[in-house]
Amino acid sequence: MDLEHTFYHLPDVSLHAATAGDKGGEVLLFLHGFPEFWYGWRMQLSFFAEKGYHVVAPDQRGYNRSSKPSGVKAYTLEKLTADIVALIGQLGKEKVVLVGHDWGGAVAWALAIHFPHLLHKLVILNMPHPGVMLKHLRQNPQQMLRSWYAAAFQIPVLPEQALQALDYKLLKQVLTGTAQPHTFTEEDLAAYREAWRQADALKSMLHWYRAFKHTQLHLSKGVEVPTLLIWGKKDTALGAEMAEPSIAKCPNGKLVFLEEATHWLHHEQPEKVNQAILSFLSEA
Repeated sequence: MDLEHTFYHLPDVSLHAATAGDKGGEVLLFLHGFPEFWYGWRMQLSFFAEKGYHVVAPDQRGYNRSSKPSGVKAYTLEKLTADIVALIGQLGKEKVVLVGHDWGGAVAWALAIHFPHLLHKLVILNMPHPGVMLKHLRQNPQQMLRSWYAAAFQIPVLPEQALQALDYKLLKQVLTGTAQPHTFTEEDLAAYREAWRQADALKSMLHWYRAFKHTQLHLSKGVEVPTLLIWGKKDTALGAEMAEPSIAKCPNGKLVFLEEATHWLHHEQPEKVNQAILSFLSEA
């Protein structure tokens, strides 16, 4: 795969992105979550570039080689969503297919709620509709327990120090400890460490969690855009009980469960994930 690395200069930030495929083809825009960067989509980029799509995977603000503005409030969902709206404006198509995982899924949901005119279709991997997520964080003790780390990340400075210690041992365990065995290779982990080592990256990545309480976006509305939700049922961070209520908010929605996959389904079962997305894209 011939990847091209480029920077998109937006009103607030510059976003580094990996791109490939036919620049005249339909755009598939991939949004990573925590603690990944564009590299997490590499198996999707190669597959869909070969199918004739123009694939774009940015490092979102605060990550890897993209801008890292200072201050928690630079990472509200409004700011994160505005980045992607501005990025879409530079990709040469009126509408794109937006694919999001984890925090990238939260941004994708928000964009589909507030800017549906920019999306041809929406694909979400293991991230509930934000209205469903907020309800479960308030009312579901199991999900409250699963999300303990989000509360721990609110503490200043200490989480950065803990995650960086012993050559990012805890951060590596975020990946390897919650995925199927052998999902992440030593080569993969070396790539992630390099991204985490970028100046101010770790602090900025954690600011995504710290800024959520400052978000003013209305997030309970449904999504009219045709939506595919793919969910690995062995996710230890996000309960599968949130999947069906999420797709119920999508009148044009489809839910696919992967029984043996975890939160890292696009790494563990890339063939199944890619085929599910391809099938969804081929539907009228």
